[in-house]
Amino acid sequence: MLDGSLLELTDDGQVHRRRFDSDVAALHRARGGSGWLLATRHHLLLADSDELHAPVRQVARLWGERAGVRSNEGGCAPDGTLYLGSMADDATPRMGQVVRIPPDATITEAIASTTISNGIVWSPDGARAYFADTVLDRLDLFDWSPSDGLHARRPWVQVESPDGIAADAEGGIWVARFGHGLVERYAPDGSLSEVIEVPARQVTAVAFAGDGRRLVITTSRYGIETSAEPGAGALFAVADAGVEGLPLHEFAG
Repeated sequence: MLDGSLLELTDDGQVHRRRFDSDVAALHRARGGSGWLLATRHHLLLADSDELHAPVRQVARLWGERAGVRSNEGGCAPDGTLYLGSMADDATPRMGQVVRIPPDATITEAIASTTISNGIVWSPDGARAYFADTVLDRLDLFDWSPSDGLHARRPWVQVESPDGIAADAEGGIWVARFGHGLVERYAPDGSLSEVIEVPARQVTAVAFAGDGRRLVITTSRYGIETSAEPGAGALFAVADAGVEGLPLHEFAG
């Protein structure tokens, strides 16, 4: 993220890197049909093919003129609308927000006054969304519909330092615990049902890949001497998480 790069991992283990004209490459998602989007510090970029080095074009300017505010995390709703969050570089409280970006790339505010906007995912039926603002030490639950967007926010479970999240086909929510070296799964009723220890403290995100049961875990080495924690910044995977992940929704634009 803070290298401004998008990485591609091939089946044979090779890693390809593309750097962008930004110090931040915050969020990547597929577009419907083909292509992808990338949120950089202040811009939303679109590519029309799936290739890593496909030409990109800028379709939106993000976060207005607010100095020191950048893109962070987000996700696409079942109708293909992008919900993208932001944060201050120094994590100043309530400087961030989550915006709603439909296919025409118009921007409206969806969640105000966030601090570190992190994962947002939808339930299997699409009627609910789960959201992490890391400093609140909890996951929040919203109702969601194409017409009303996110509404009826309420606390769901207490989780210290939640970062990226993923949803599975049974309605479970997988949470990266930043600073704790853990990934946890919470069942639909909010009970803790799975704990995975990760050999790196700063766990940043989780995603299902491959056959849908492989859980990929990202970590950060920001502020850490690699000699003190060799696993910091590495990508890890659990070959079989015991449940299938929900496919990520694609951006409709």
